[in-house]
Amino acid sequence: MADVQLLPTEGGGFSLGAALHVELTDVSQEVADDLAAEAHQVCPYSNATRGNIPVTVDATVA
Repeated sequence: MADVQLLPTEGGGFSLGAALHVELTDVSQEVADDLAAEAHQVCPYSNATRGNIPVTVDATVA
């Protein structure tokens, strides 16, 4: 899942940010974190926004 955010800027305007949420099953939290970080390196969305907007990635094991 991805959440797009409006972030306030110093000049009183706004910029975009994104939070990518990864949910996995049957793996440890450490493996989930590693997989999410690796996927972030090749994800088309991440590649399109890298360096343009802040993007955070988190993983949850269900």
